[in-house]
Amino acid sequence: MATQLKKIWQFLNTDLKELCRPTGAVEASAEVSKTALEFAIALGFLGSSLSPASIAVAGLSFAGIAAKGIRFYRDKNNKELTLEECVSVAVPLAYLESFDELAKTNDLLRKLGATPISDIIKQQIEQLGELQIDEYLARKALSYFTESELAQAFNQLLLTQLQQAGINQQEASILTGWVAWGTQRHLIKALQDSEDSVRQLTKAYISGNSSSSKYSSITTYLENQIATKPLEKVFAENFTFQEIYVPLKVKPVNANGEIDEKADSGEIETWAKTILADEQKLDKVMFIQGSPGRGKSVFCRMFADWVRQHLHPVWTPILIRLRDIRTFEKSFEKTLQAAVGWDFSTSDDGWLTDRNTRFLFLLDGFDELLLERGNSQGLKDFLWQVDDFQSSCKRNPERGHRVLITGRPLALQGIEGRMPPNLERVELLPMDDQLQQRWFIKWSQIFGTDKTSAFQQFLQDKSCPEKVPNELAKEPLLLYLLAAMHRDGKLTVEMFAGASSAAAKIKVYEQSLEWVLTKQREEWLNRELTGQETEGLRRVLSEAGLCVVQSGGECAAMQMIESRLKGDDTAIGLIQKAREQHGNDALKNALAAFYLQPAAGDKEGSVEFCHKSFGEFLCAERLKESLIDWTQPGTKRYQEFNVSTERMDWEIYDLLGYGGLTPEIVDYLMALLTASDEFRPEQLFKRLENFYFRWCDGEFIDTFPENLPQKKMLALREQLKTLSLGLRQVDIYAGLNVMILLLELNRYAQSKEDLKDKIAFYPCGEKDTDSFDAVRLLKIIGYSHCISVTAFLKMVGSSLSGADLSGADLSGADLSGADLSRANLSRAYLSRAYLSGAYLSGAYLSGANLSGANLSRAYLSGAYLSGADLSRANLSGADLSGANLSRADLSGADLSRANLSGANLSRANLSSSSLTDIFGNTQIYKTNLQNIAWNEYTNWENVQGLETSENVPQALKQQLGIN
Repeated sequence: MATQLKKIWQFLNTDLKELCRPTGAVEASAEVSKTALEFAIALGFLGSSLSPASIAVAGLSFAGIAAKGIRFYRDKNNKELTLEECVSVAVPLAYLESFDELAKTNDLLRKLGATPISDIIKQQIEQLGELQIDEYLARKALSYFTESELAQAFNQLLLTQLQQAGINQQEASILTGWVAWGTQRHLIKALQDSEDSVRQLTKAYISGNSSSSKYSSITTYLENQIATKPLEKVFAENFTFQEIYVPLKVKPVNANGEIDEKADSGEIETWAKTILADEQKLDKVMFIQGSPGRGKSVFCRMFADWVRQHLHPVWTPILIRLRDIRTFEKSFEKTLQAAVGWDFSTSDDGWLTDRNTRFLFLLDGFDELLLERGNSQGLKDFLWQVDDFQSSCKRNPERGHRVLITGRPLALQGIEGRMPPNLERVELLPMDDQLQQRWFIKWSQIFGTDKTSAFQQFLQDKSCPEKVPNELAKEPLLLYLLAAMHRDGKLTVEMFAGASSAAAKIKVYEQSLEWVLTKQREEWLNRELTGQETEGLRRVLSEAGLCVVQSGGECAAMQMIESRLKGDDTAIGLIQKAREQHGNDALKNALAAFYLQPAAGDKEGSVEFCHKSFGEFLCAERLKESLIDWTQPGTKRYQEFNVSTERMDWEIYDLLGYGGLTPEIVDYLMALLTASDEFRPEQLFKRLENFYFRWCDGEFIDTFPENLPQKKMLALREQLKTLSLGLRQVDIYAGLNVMILLLELNRYAQSKEDLKDKIAFYPCGEKDTDSFDAVRLLKIIGYSHCISVTAFLKMVGSSLSGADLSGADLSGADLSGADLSRANLSRAYLSRAYLSGAYLSGAYLSGANLSGANLSRAYLSGAYLSGADLSRANLSGADLSGANLSRADLSGADLSRANLSGANLSRANLSSSSLTDIFGNTQIYKTNLQNIAWNEYTNWENVQGLETSENVPQALKQQLGIN
């Protein structure tokens, strides 16, 4: 027999306040929200004459109200309920319960003001009250509530109420959808908690319908994967990220990757919340860049949980470490589906078009992508995929998702200027004094004010080098390491005496490594280790660092680490003893004390570093050991070096034939080398240069029937099951990495008076010698295209500053984004070269042939271009301020929007060149224009600064009407 909802409501109305009174501690702590009270009043449950404020004082609770309502109705009628009556009583109350639960966490609902009950809402309530619940409607409501007529009716009412309260249609729709899903959960619980007769009556329709829901899967994901992140321990400490986290500040970054120094800084979380709420920026990808240890990953875990607590389900956070993505699909949507891996994404190909969900994807670590390996894609292609996805989300109202990406800015080397235009880009700033004080307060809450004050005094000590408080202590990771070591008495002012910034950071890492070796080694084997065994353990760690980097920078298999330690009896002995005491997983578990942890989702015994910087530092330590070994004098008269050339050649491939040395590893390596008493730069340079020229000639890859690239390739394929590098990749990586080391040694030598004349690296060979080959570098660039067209730029581009490329033929080469500051390109041939966005500050380009070269947006401030051929070159937007362009041929060049302020253009040829266009003006303030040449086709329209320029020819003044 059908039941009318209005009659049920009228029956309940007089006593509903009694049902809302808490009967236990749990209910008492779950006081009903003001928003849910307003909705209950609108439905007529509590009487429209009452106000939410007056009811809230009574301390009412909606917790468990559906189950109470069923019992109350049954007791009042003194008879068993029909199916229709059960549903008519339980559904409205379960809907209220679900709405109240959501209103307590979602900021949009919590901040709603009082909304008058409009005529439209009154009409909808009247129509809902007239609804007759028959057996069919009751069964459907129990089995699939979200698809039932009852759900549609309640949803329409709530949707109207939310929109009239000021929430937009999309957000109101999402909130309503989640209230409906939650209703089924509360409905099932209420029926299961009721008397036997009610359970028997309804169990056939409710069995198992909730657990398989995609919304249930999302809720479980949030509870297990997001809510737990802030509560994880910091390294081996007893405190959590939540206890020590302080949000950092950011500044905007322009399309050329430059920080807007004039802009005000803002808190990163405020920035992210503002962008997320701005409907005018739905096509923008939030892009956060920051140096190592700056706090990008910690921000992701903390912000994801904040979104879970305050904005879900309007925004549902999905946190993905990009290092965990093994395979990139052709579509970004498929890549996301595989990366998430939970039932709500894998079981439904339409998960991204469900109107009841809107995801915020936090993609952490774009620099840790498996770039150009196997079937993975380059960073540029990945970013353009994200761009396309975000743009489609703005166009399609069914998928209004947002993407936030973080990573190191150096990973963008070579692709600046070719990145998607829809990036809302900021850079994390070092901690200022205010943020440091907030951090110190949190530290003192954990370890007390005495230890915190002592550490602050250490940083303020006059003997403490400025770089420690002013540089290192402004990076969150290093600040923690400094504070922890000081807490444990392992930090002194004398440690940093005379150290450079990079060397000071090395000191912190070295001391922190020694600190954990000393602090944790007793726990590792339940006994004190000898000095020799400690060195063996250090070798295990450095080999682990190399393995992690060679594995792609995210994790390494224990099997690979052990295979590289076969020749080290002490290290292998330690591993064996650990296994005897703690089983087969002893090494993997023990490494957790040394900044390593089991790799996420790994089933084959892999480990990863808690922070990428530790892996890079330890990899650099491992490389340093070999580079020092290669220069040790021979022990026999006929031996110049202890390590033979054949042995060194193999070790170069073994250590460097895996992928590109990152700038961070190179910085660590050079700091470690220069701090070592055994560093012999001249001998190391000669040995590496000898390898470089032989590599250029193809000596190693052309050896038949077996060769070193082949040996390394087979070793990698055995050690890394998921990574397959070919002969060409191994050979190219080894050669380019040696080139990077030679460029670094060259730069180091130029800063030392005693080495200037002894070390000089010419990538093309020294001019006027048998080793010179004008196209050698061009051939190397072409060879590297076997990996990728950006491989050379990505690996070597940032290391070319100060390089001597005089006389080199680079015609047609793509050097966009390369750092060629202070490089010598005199008489170099760069016709048709692509140098867009290149950094050429202070570069020596005297007499260089740059005819037709693309130098748009290139940074040439202070460059020496005297006599250079720049005819028909594209210099639009280039920074030529202070550049010497005397006698340069600029005929036909595009100088629109270029900055020529302070440049020397004396005797330069500007015939037929364009100094302006519809997009902007060229600036030539205080420019020397003595004896320049121009013609009737030279475009001077709207050029800024001519009146302040020096030696402006009289004829030009007359032509342009300048007094």
